[in-house]
Amino acid sequence: MSDTTSEKSAENAGRSGTRGTGKALGTQRETGGPGRTTIADGVVEKIAGMAARDVVGVSAMGGGLARTFGAVRDRVPGGGSSVTQGVKAEVGESQTALDLEVVVDYGVSIAQVARSVRENVISAVERMTGLEVVEVNIAVSDVKLPDEEDEDDESDRPRLQ
Repeated sequence: MSDTTSEKSAENAGRSGTRGTGKALGTQRETGGPGRTTIADGVVEKIAGMAARDVVGVSAMGGGLARTFGAVRDRVPGGGSSVTQGVKAEVGESQTALDLEVVVDYGVSIAQVARSVRENVISAVERMTGLEVVEVNIAVSDVKLPDEEDEDDESDRPRLQ
């Protein structure tokens, strides 16, 4: 019993020592080598954006203005679509916090979609980065009605007839 107690004490001492030094956790400890790994906010935003879009019931990401600019950007050659639209991340040395703005499909449970988005985002970000996700704030900015056309379809049609 003393062997397992001393092993746990040594393990805990190593953890608290690493946290107290201000060095990045995760990658440094896993590789066993010297150095430090930093992860940019944009990397976490991309991971979170992809994970949120994978949830059934999420129609789009971002507010109305952001989606409008995104539709314009998609039409410009080389503009590409932004996976980070509707996602804001704050990344520290060992933790991250995320704010997401989503549009949900009409008829789905907003509470269930928010739970699923939160779980999926936390799982993906922690698995891929090793960062601890301390919070995921979700703002539902709109509901996509069944009779609303997709933004891509609307922009192809002339507005005046």
